[in-house]
Amino acid sequence: MAGIRFNEAMTGGFVLGETDPEAGRRQGERTGSALTMHAQVAIDDIDLFLSDPGHNGTLGGTLDVPGWGQGIAATAGVFRLFSPSGQPRLKLMVYELAFAHGGRPYYLAGRKEVRDDPGFDLWRDTTTLFTRLHEGVDAGGTVVGAGTLALGVADLVRLMSTMRATGAADAAAAAAVLARFGRMFLGELWDSYGPHGRSGG
Repeated sequence: MAGIRFNEAMTGGFVLGETDPEAGRRQGERTGSALTMHAQVAIDDIDLFLSDPGHNGTLGGTLDVPGWGQGIAATAGVFRLFSPSGQPRLKLMVYELAFAHGGRPYYLAGRKEVRDDPGFDLWRDTTTLFTRLHEGVDAGGTVVGAGTLALGVADLVRLMSTMRATGAADAAAAAAVLARFGRMFLGELWDSYGPHGRSGG
Protein backbone atom coordinates (compact mmCIF):
# COMPACT_ATOMS: atom_id res chain seq x y z
CA MET A 1 0.00 0.00 0.00
CA ALA A 2 1.71 3.15 -1.23
CA GLY A 3 1.17 6.65 0.09
CA ILE A 4 2.74 10.07 0.59
CA ARG A 5 4.19 12.09 3.46
CA PHE A 6 5.12 15.77 3.53
CA ASN A 7 5.61 18.60 6.01
CA GLU A 8 4.01 22.03 5.76
CA ALA A 9 4.67 25.07 7.95
CA MET A 10 2.25 28.01 8.06
CA THR A 11 2.34 31.08 10.26
CA GLY A 12 0.37 34.29 10.69
CA GLY A 13 -1.36 36.78 12.93
CA PHE A 14 -3.46 35.12 15.62
CA VAL A 15 -4.86 36.24 18.97
CA LEU A 16 -6.66 34.56 21.82
CA GLY A 17 -10.07 36.03 22.59
CA GLU A 18 -10.93 36.69 18.93
CA THR A 19 -13.47 34.67 16.92
CA ASP A 20 -12.99 36.02 13.37
CA PRO A 21 -9.84 34.84 11.51
CA GLU A 22 -9.26 38.06 9.59
CA ALA A 23 -9.79 40.23 12.66
CA GLY A 24 -7.38 37.97 14.53
CA ARG A 25 -4.82 38.33 11.75
CA ARG A 26 -5.00 42.12 11.75
CA GLN A 27 -4.77 42.37 15.53
CA GLY A 28 -1.99 39.80 15.64
CA GLU A 29 0.03 41.66 13.02
CA ARG A 30 -0.37 44.91 14.96
CA THR A 31 0.73 43.36 18.25
CA GLY A 32 3.27 40.82 17.00
CA SER A 33 1.13 37.86 18.05
CA ALA A 34 1.49 34.91 15.65
CA LEU A 35 0.59 31.23 15.57
CA THR A 36 2.64 28.67 13.64
CA MET A 37 1.44 25.25 12.56
CA HIS A 38 4.19 22.71 11.83
CA ALA A 39 2.03 20.16 10.03
CA GLN A 40 2.94 16.61 9.07
CA VAL A 41 0.58 15.30 6.39
CA ALA A 42 0.15 11.55 5.89
CA ILE A 43 -1.71 9.88 3.04
CA ASP A 44 -1.38 6.18 3.77
CA ASP A 45 -3.14 4.79 0.67
CA ILE A 46 -2.89 6.83 -2.53
CA ASP A 47 -5.55 4.70 -4.27
CA LEU A 48 -8.09 5.30 -1.51
CA PHE A 49 -7.14 8.97 -1.27
CA LEU A 50 -7.71 9.58 -4.98
CA SER A 51 -10.99 7.65 -5.13
CA ASP A 52 -12.42 9.32 -2.01
CA PRO A 53 -14.31 12.54 -2.95
CA GLY A 54 -13.19 14.10 0.33
CA HIS A 55 -9.52 13.20 -0.32
CA ASN A 56 -8.92 12.41 3.35
CA GLY A 57 -5.56 12.04 5.04
CA THR A 58 -4.28 12.45 8.57
CA LEU A 59 -2.47 15.36 10.18
CA GLY A 60 0.09 15.49 12.95
CA GLY A 61 2.71 17.95 14.08
CA THR A 62 3.16 20.75 16.58
CA LEU A 63 1.85 24.25 17.24
CA ASP A 64 3.47 27.45 18.46
CA VAL A 65 0.61 29.27 20.20
CA PRO A 66 1.12 32.87 21.38
CA GLY A 67 1.14 33.03 25.16
CA TRP A 68 0.93 29.24 25.49
CA GLY A 69 4.31 28.09 24.24
CA GLN A 70 6.11 26.48 21.33
CA GLY A 71 6.21 22.92 20.07
CA ILE A 72 2.84 21.91 21.55
CA ALA A 73 2.30 18.39 20.21
CA ALA A 74 -0.92 17.45 18.46
CA THR A 75 -2.74 14.37 19.72
CA ALA A 76 -4.85 13.83 16.58
CA GLY A 77 -5.53 15.56 13.30
CA VAL A 78 -7.55 15.72 10.09
CA PHE A 79 -6.38 16.61 6.58
CA ARG A 80 -8.64 16.95 3.54
CA LEU A 81 -7.57 18.19 0.10
CA PHE A 82 -10.09 19.82 -2.26
CA SER A 83 -12.95 18.49 -0.17
CA PRO A 84 -16.52 19.36 -1.26
CA SER A 85 -18.03 22.19 0.77
CA GLY A 86 -21.68 21.87 -0.22
CA GLN A 87 -21.32 24.99 -2.37
CA PRO A 88 -20.90 24.35 -6.12
CA ARG A 89 -17.80 26.49 -6.69
CA LEU A 90 -16.10 26.16 -3.31
CA LYS A 91 -13.69 23.39 -2.29
CA LEU A 92 -11.83 23.22 1.00
CA MET A 93 -8.36 22.25 2.14
CA VAL A 94 -8.88 21.25 5.76
CA TYR A 95 -6.19 21.22 8.46
CA GLU A 96 -7.36 20.35 11.99
CA LEU A 97 -5.28 19.51 15.06
CA ALA A 98 -6.32 18.43 18.55
CA PHE A 99 -4.01 19.19 21.46
CA ALA A 100 -3.98 19.88 25.18
CA HIS A 101 -2.88 22.90 27.19
CA GLY A 102 -3.03 23.36 30.94
CA GLY A 103 -4.74 20.01 31.29
CA ARG A 104 -7.61 21.01 28.98
CA PRO A 105 -8.37 19.87 25.40
CA TYR A 106 -8.36 22.28 22.47
CA TYR A 107 -9.02 21.93 18.76
CA LEU A 108 -7.51 24.13 16.05
CA ALA A 109 -9.69 24.06 12.92
CA GLY A 110 -8.26 25.61 9.77
CA ARG A 111 -9.39 25.71 6.17
CA LYS A 112 -8.20 27.07 2.84
CA GLU A 113 -11.06 28.19 0.60
CA VAL A 114 -10.49 27.27 -3.04
CA ARG A 115 -12.71 29.13 -5.50
CA ASP A 116 -12.21 31.36 -8.52
CA ASP A 117 -13.03 34.93 -7.53
CA PRO A 118 -12.29 37.96 -9.76
CA GLY A 119 -8.57 38.57 -10.21
CA PHE A 120 -5.66 36.16 -9.83
CA ASP A 121 -6.41 34.51 -6.50
CA LEU A 122 -5.07 30.96 -6.96
CA TRP A 123 -1.92 31.60 -4.91
CA ARG A 124 -3.79 33.37 -2.11
CA ASP A 125 -6.50 30.73 -1.92
CA THR A 126 -4.12 27.76 -1.78
CA THR A 127 -1.73 29.30 0.75
CA THR A 128 -4.11 31.07 3.19
CA LEU A 129 -5.47 29.11 6.16
CA PHE A 130 -8.36 30.63 8.11
CA THR A 131 -8.15 29.25 11.65
CA ARG A 132 -10.29 29.14 14.75
CA LEU A 133 -9.25 27.67 18.09
CA HIS A 134 -12.02 25.81 19.91
CA GLU A 135 -12.33 24.58 23.46
CA GLY A 136 -12.87 20.83 23.63
CA VAL A 137 -12.15 17.90 21.35
CA ASP A 138 -13.68 19.10 18.08
CA ALA A 139 -14.83 22.14 16.10
CA GLY A 140 -18.14 22.23 17.95
CA GLY A 141 -16.62 23.87 21.01
CA THR A 142 -16.56 27.56 21.92
CA VAL A 143 -14.13 29.62 19.82
CA VAL A 144 -11.40 31.08 22.04
CA GLY A 145 -8.96 32.39 19.42
CA ALA A 146 -8.66 33.08 15.70
CA GLY A 147 -6.24 34.16 13.01
CA THR A 148 -5.07 33.63 9.45
CA LEU A 149 -1.96 31.63 8.61
CA ALA A 150 -0.05 31.71 5.34
CA LEU A 151 2.40 29.59 3.39
CA GLY A 152 5.21 31.69 1.92
CA VAL A 153 7.30 30.94 -1.16
CA ALA A 154 10.22 29.68 0.93
CA ASP A 155 7.79 27.52 2.93
CA LEU A 156 6.48 26.00 -0.31
CA VAL A 157 10.01 25.16 -1.42
CA ARG A 158 10.62 23.43 1.92
CA LEU A 159 7.30 21.58 1.60
CA MET A 160 8.28 20.21 -1.81
CA SER A 161 11.66 19.08 -0.46
CA THR A 162 9.95 16.97 2.23
CA MET A 163 7.52 15.17 -0.09
CA ARG A 164 8.16 11.42 -0.04
CA ALA A 165 6.36 8.33 -1.30
CA THR A 166 5.87 5.59 1.30
CA GLY A 167 5.32 1.88 0.86
CA ALA A 168 6.42 1.88 -2.79
CA ALA A 169 8.22 -1.21 -4.09
CA ASP A 170 11.05 0.71 -5.78
CA ALA A 171 12.12 4.14 -7.03
CA ALA A 172 9.99 3.89 -10.17
CA ALA A 173 6.90 3.04 -8.14
CA ALA A 174 7.64 5.91 -5.75
CA ALA A 175 7.92 8.34 -8.68
CA ALA A 176 4.60 7.06 -10.03
CA VAL A 177 2.88 7.70 -6.68
CA LEU A 178 4.15 11.28 -6.57
CA ALA A 179 3.12 11.82 -10.19
CA ARG A 180 -0.42 10.60 -9.48
CA PHE A 181 -0.69 13.00 -6.56
CA GLY A 182 0.64 15.85 -8.70
CA ARG A 183 -1.82 15.17 -11.51
CA MET A 184 -4.70 15.13 -9.05
CA PHE A 185 -3.57 18.42 -7.48
CA LEU A 186 -3.15 20.20 -10.82
CA GLY A 187 -6.41 18.75 -12.11
CA GLU A 188 -8.31 20.11 -9.13
CA LEU A 189 -6.75 23.54 -9.66
CA TRP A 190 -7.76 23.49 -13.32
CA ASP A 191 -11.28 22.48 -12.32
CA SER A 192 -11.50 25.44 -9.94
CA TYR A 193 -9.56 28.14 -11.81
CA GLY A 194 -9.52 27.12 -15.47
CA PRO A 195 -11.15 29.47 -18.02
CA HIS A 196 -14.01 27.01 -18.55
CA GLY A 197 -15.31 28.02 -15.12
CA ARG A 198 -15.64 31.70 -16.00
CA SER A 199 -18.50 33.36 -17.76
CA GLY A 200 -17.85 35.31 -20.92
CA GLY A 201 -18.05 39.08 -21.18
